[in-house]
Amino acid sequence: MNNTFKIMSVLLLSGFGASAQQIDASADLRFRYEHRHGYGTLFHDTLKAANFVTQRTRINLDYTSPKLKLRIAPQNVRTWGDVATGAKTDQYFQMHEAWAEVAINSNWAIKAGRQELNYDDARILGNVDWTMQARSHDLALIKFTPSAAHTLHAGAALSANRESNVQETYAVPQQYRHMQFLWYHGQLTRVGWSVLFLNQALPYMDQQKEKSAWNQTFGPRITYIHNHLSADASFYAQTGKVGRNNLMAMNAAANLHYKIPGGWVPGIGIEYLSGTNSNSTGNDIKSFTPWFGTNHKFNGFMDYFFAGNHSNNVGLTDIYVHLAYEQPRFKARLTPHYFSTAAGLYRDGNKLNSYLGTEIDLTAGYKIADFVWLNGGYSQMLATTTMEALKGGSRSAFNNWFFLELQVSPKLFSFKTAAAGKTP
Repeated sequence: MNNTFKIMSVLLLSGFGASAQQIDASADLRFRYEHRHGYGTLFHDTLKAANFVTQRTRINLDYTSPKLKLRIAPQNVRTWGDVATGAKTDQYFQMHEAWAEVAINSNWAIKAGRQELNYDDARILGNVDWTMQARSHDLALIKFTPSAAHTLHAGAALSANRESNVQETYAVPQQYRHMQFLWYHGQLTRVGWSVLFLNQALPYMDQQKEKSAWNQTFGPRITYIHNHLSADASFYAQTGKVGRNNLMAMNAAANLHYKIPGGWVPGIGIEYLSGTNSNSTGNDIKSFTPWFGTNHKFNGFMDYFFAGNHSNNVGLTDIYVHLAYEQPRFKARLTPHYFSTAAGLYRDGNKLNSYLGTEIDLTAGYKIADFVWLNGGYSQMLATTTMEALKGGSRSAFNNWFFLELQVSPKLFSFKTAAAGKTP
C-alpha cells in the first residue's frame, strides 16, 4: 500500500510545478470500551448499566507547498455490533475535514471547506476530539499574521439543507443558520492574550415561518508562563437572543499550575457559568452556553454539565484541584470537582442547598509504541439531594463511569520534493 501511495504522490506532486512540496498520510484509529452507570445523569436503580465499544477509523491526507495546503480526512464512526456481520453497506461514513488553504502572501491566507475550529483552551470553539465523531464546521476563514507575535482569524459560515431555488426552512437541529467569528492572539515571552467574538443566528419557528435569533459571545483570555509556574484566566459574556428570549449570561474561569521536578504537576482552578433561577417567571435567559466548546474537557469527565445537557438551566460553579504525573511514556491525573449551582434551584417554593455533589476523576495512559497509547479512566459521582432534584435518578445508585481505550495513530508515509535546482 505504501508503494501505491508513493506512486500517487509522485503523480500529484509532478503537476504542481517546481516549488518544494510534501504529502503526508496518517491514520487515527480508536477503540473505546465504556461502562456507564450514571454517566451524564444520575442512574435509576431499576435499570442496568450500559456496556459498549465504539470505534473511530480516520485517514488524514495532507498536501503542503509554499502557496497551498490541503487536507482530506474521511472517517467512519461506529459502535461494535450496530451493523450485521453480513451487511454490504452502512451509513457511518463522514468527511470530517476537507479544506484548502491558499497563501496570498507571507501575511495573508484564505482557508475554505470543512475544518476543525480549536482556539485557546477550546472552551468556546473546540474540536471535541474526545467524541469519536469530533466536530468540524463548513466555513471560510481568513488568516492574517503580521508577525510571529500577532495573529488574527476571521471566519464565516452559511448553512442550508441542500441546493435549492428558493429559501427552505433549515431542518438541521441545534445548528446555526449563520455564524461569524473574530479571534485575535498576541504573545510575549511570558504573557499571551486572546480576544474572541462569536456571532451566530439560530433559526426558530414563529407562526410557521422561520426566523433567526442572533446572539453574541465575546471576551478575553490571558495566560502566563514563567519557569515551572503557569496560570490562565478568562471572561466571556453572552448577549442577544435565543428564540424570542433575551440572553444575558457570563462565564469566568481561572487556573494555576506548578510543575515539580520529577513529573508532578499540582493545580487548582475555578469556573463560574451563570444560570437562571428555576422559579424565574420572566423570559430572559441568564444561563451561559459554551456553544461549540470541547465540553468533555471541563466540569468533570462524566459530562453532567453542558456536554449535550444542562442548557438554559441553573448554571454551575466548579471548584477543582488536580494532581498530574507526566512522563514520556506514562501519564496520570487525579481531579476532584466540587459542583454547586450558580443560580437558585427551587422545589415547592423552597430554595435548595446549592451544593450538587463531588465528582472524582482518575485517568491514566501508557505509551505502548511510538504511535500507540493505552488510556483508561474511572469517575465516581457523589451526588446530593439537590442533584437528584435537578437531574432525577438516584444519588444512592453508586453512579460511576469507566473507560478503556486503545489509540493507534501511525504516520503511514511522507513524500516530499525539493524546489527546482535544490537537492531533495
